[in-house]
Amino acid sequence: MKKILTILFAAMLAIGFVSIAKSQSNGPTKVVYHIDDAEAQGLKGLRNIRNHLDTAPKTVIIVVTHANGVDLLMEGAKDKKSDTEYAPLVSALKSRGVKFEVCEITLKNRNLKKDQFILDADFTPSGVVRVADLQYKDGFAYIKP
Repeated sequence: MKKILTILFAAMLAIGFVSIAKSQSNGPTKVVYHIDDAEAQGLKGLRNIRNHLDTAPKTVIIVVTHANGVDLLMEGAKDKKSDTEYAPLVSALKSRGVKFEVCEITLKNRNLKKDQFILDADFTPSGVVRVADLQYKDGFAYIKP
């Protein structure tokens, strides 16, 4: 009897793993882009996302910013090397379904206000918690440009 129960338990676990794998493969790919340094990752990240959507337009993409990464979404922010303004690039990606989120802990730590950010920005209580939850709970792939 114990051997039968062990076999049944193992079979149930295997079925559970197969159904999890199948549920993650159904539907569009989901990706979280993690930006914590706008100067190093901003323009490169936005171009990566554009290229990503050009190749796989049904991909669900959420960009989570924290620390110096939130600078990407501030009013008037530009890439220092090329003098390219981020806001038009963000708006173009937002129109393609990309969500952009700013960490509220960073706002508090840096004494920033929500009205300093472009209208395309959404806010999340914690950037790192959001990245972890998107990966673990929601099955998002992780990319750090």
